[in-house]
Order: sequence, then C-alpha cells, then structure tokens
Amino acid sequence: MKEKGDLIFEAQELSKHFGETVALNKVSLKVYRGQITGLIGENGSGKSTITSIAAGMQPASSGKMFFNGQPHRPSSMLEGAAAGIGMIVQEQGTVPGISVAQNIFLGKEEQFGRLLINTRKLNQEAKKALMAIGLDDINPMMPIDALDMQERKLVELAKVLYVKPQLLVIDETTTALSQKGRDLLYQIMRHMRDDHKAVVFISHDLEELMEICDTLTVLRDGNLITTLSKEEMQEDVIKKCMVGRKMTGEYYRSDFGQPVSDEVVLKVNDITTATGLLMNFSMQLHKGEILGIGGLSHCGMHELGKAIFGEEKLLLGQVIDQKTGACIKSARSALLHGYGYVSKDRDKEALVLNESIQNNILAAGYDQVRRGPFLLPGDKKAYVNKQIEDLSIKCASPSQDVQYLSGGNKQKVVFGKWVGRDCDVLILDCPTRGVDIGVKAAMYQLMNRMKQEGKSIVMISEEMPELIGMSDRIIILREGCQSGEFLRSPALDSNMIIDVMI
Repeated sequence: MKEKGDLIFEAQELSKHFGETVALNKVSLKVYRGQITGLIGENGSGKSTITSIAAGMQPASSGKMFFNGQPHRPSSMLEGAAAGIGMIVQEQGTVPGISVAQNIFLGKEEQFGRLLINTRKLNQEAKKALMAIGLDDINPMMPIDALDMQERKLVELAKVLYVKPQLLVIDETTTALSQKGRDLLYQIMRHMRDDHKAVVFISHDLEELMEICDTLTVLRDGNLITTLSKEEMQEDVIKKCMVGRKMTGEYYRSDFGQPVSDEVVLKVNDITTATGLLMNFSMQLHKGEILGIGGLSHCGMHELGKAIFGEEKLLLGQVIDQKTGACIKSARSALLHGYGYVSKDRDKEALVLNESIQNNILAAGYDQVRRGPFLLPGDKKAYVNKQIEDLSIKCASPSQDVQYLSGGNKQKVVFGKWVGRDCDVLILDCPTRGVDIGVKAAMYQLMNRMKQEGKSIVMISEEMPELIGMSDRIIILREGCQSGEFLRSPALDSNMIIDVMI
C-alpha cells in the first residue's frame, strides 16, 4: 500500500437526511495527502453527498469535518474553495449564456475591476487557465454554449485548478470525456498526488478506479462498508461490497448467431448536418436490432442520435420511418411515429430538474393516459407508479423533484419516459453514463427484453465493452463518415474496432 501522507480531510460520523430519506448515515472518512482516494458504490450510496458536503454545496445534518486539522464548516462552494477544496460536479458545472472566461472567473470578477471589468485581462487570465491544463484550442471569449459537453467539463476543470486546490474532488467526470479527455484528467490527478496534494475520485468504472486509485472506499445505502488498499482491490470483492452479495454472470448478452429480421424500420439517407459533423451518412435499422454506434470525440455519433430524432438540422438527406414512409423532421414527428430518445446530457436535455418524477415521466406520455379530453389523476398515478416499480427508481415519492435523485435514478426516470410509451424505435445516447453496475445490469436487461419484443434500438456509446457486448451490429464513425462495420461475434475485440476508429 502506498505510504500515507499527512491527513488532509476527515469526516467524523457525518449524516445527511432529506426528509425521511437517509442519504448518509454516520460516515467517517479520512483522506491523506499524496494519495488518490477512490469512492465507489451503487447510485444513492452517498458518494456525491459526502463530497458535496465537504466542498460546501450543502450542509450536513450532523457530524464533524476537519480540513488540515482545523474544523471545516463551509457554507458555500466559494468558502470550500477558499479553504482549499475544489470539486468537479457530476453534471453540468458551467453557466449558460456567458463566455468561457466569465465561467472560469464567475464570482471572482472583482480581481478585474470593481466598477468596470477589464475584459481583456479577464480573457488573458482565462487563456492562462485553459493553457495550464492543455486546452489551447478553446477561445476564452466564445460563448460556453458553443462547446460540447466534454469541452464544458474541461473548462470546469480549468476553473477549479486555477485556484490551486489542495484537495480535488472529481465526481463522475470521466463519463463525459473521450479517452483523450480522460488521459488528460488522469495526468492531472497523478500530478496532484505527486505534488503532495490529494484527490477524491468518484467513478462507477471499476477498471479505472483499480488502475488509478491508491485506496478505494466502498459506500452502500449511506453507510461506509470498507476501505481497500491497492493490493486488496479485486473486482469480485469490490462488487460484493457494493451490492451486499456476490454478483455472478455477465452484464452483456451471451447469445451469438441470433438472426436479425430483414425488415427495415428506419432509413437514414445521405444526411449532412448543419454542424458539419455528419457528411453524407447513411444507415439502416432493422426490426429487433440493437445497432451500436461508436467513434472518437467529434466523430458525429451524438449528432446522429439527434438527427434521427429530428433534433438536429439537416442540410441534405432524409431520416425516413419505413413503416409510414414519413420523413422525421422534428422531435414531435419522431414522437408521433413511435420514437424515443435518451440524451447523453440528461440534466440539460432529458430532464426538468426542478420538476417532479411524475411530471418528468408524464412529459412524453400524456397521450398514453388521456381518455378523450379527460386526464384522470388515478390514470396518471398508475402510469407513473408502474415505471417507478418496473425500473426500481429509488425515491421518496413520485412528487419528489428529480434534482434530488442520484445519477442512476435520474437515468431511470429518463428511461421511464420512453419505456412507458412503448416506443418501437429507441435512440440511446450513452445510456449507462454515470450509473453503477447494478443499474447497468438492469439497463442491459431492459434493452435485451425490448429487443426480444421486436423493438429496435440505436445505442450510441463511448464504452467499447458495451458496444461489443450488447450490439447485433456496430457502425464506427470517423470525421462524420462510416469507417467500419462489424457484426456480432465472439471473436470481435476492441483492437479490431480501434483500428477503424482512429
């Protein structure tokens, strides 16, 4: 085990209650300098709760915290940052409608003038912050909204690192990054460790946790279960600690050679998007097929999902529903033809965070529960409760705001919107992003069940094992064009796919 440095952070019997829900139950945790401390657990286990309390996002219900040996009670993230704790949050951590530079120095503008902001100096310092982590291709003057999800997350990283935190908390950030972005983040984490600082790294990816962390703390249902040294980190042991039982079998499909119907349900004919990320791209989707779409960052795969659902402007080409011959030109048209879409960026595009679970699930299903002009409360309740029960959504009640759910339960709510509609074609963009192994298994089982029912799925994924394990066929994109296609096979491996991806 890597030798411990000085104790930088300590939580003593920290608890957090949301009404009757116990998110954290008397958890004690120690974080040492010169170490990368991993946190893992199923969604709702308390990982994000304890780190957000440490960073000042929310107060604890009870318990004590110490930072560098002094009592630590930050009332905001600004106070937490001033003490020396920086946090990269799981979901969107940038503010829309302003520039990259304004995001980096949000709340700290006074250093560039009290009455009149010196924008030139602001942009110069923002450029330095971006360059410090290797982001030399992002213009600090551009609007943050012009960046994709990965770029926004890296801007957030530049912002946090600019103030040189002693303890960096990274909450599920790698799920928003390409491999290049992940490698950059890993490099920064290792540099902080070697510089006698500390990192707390939250992830559901066992492989990356075992690779990069010096210790790994497992939480379950708000309780600390164990802390493992590097030598004790074994996949089966970690999984058992997470779920409280031994997990057997594979998540992915075990079938090979199962024929897919010849019936085509969807055609994408020579589409070119207004963004230029898709160029003369064509594909077909068959009945009962799981079609995997993969590629590197900016290859066009996420734009393809939006284009199929009518949410990406096309300069050329058509998306055609084969059953009716209709062109899908808008999300409303896609909805009427039995299509559903799970966005990669769930908090920004798939959910209304300050609305209830019920209203979010009903958002795509009012026509399923309406009886003529009538919308009866009992019908709405039954419709929503079925999704909560079928998908095992952990919540206080259907009226609970979605913003208070864990990442995995938020994703279940998004699935519930479309599963409830009984969609014939489902576009899933990174469907298991930021969810734990138990939720992943449930998602894969649901996808397989839908396939057996004759539903068709376009699964866009940045995870190679997911693409290989779940797809009947895989199309790889590179620079907006198809660079390879693979049929399901036990001989298919990631090296074959990477060869056509790069």
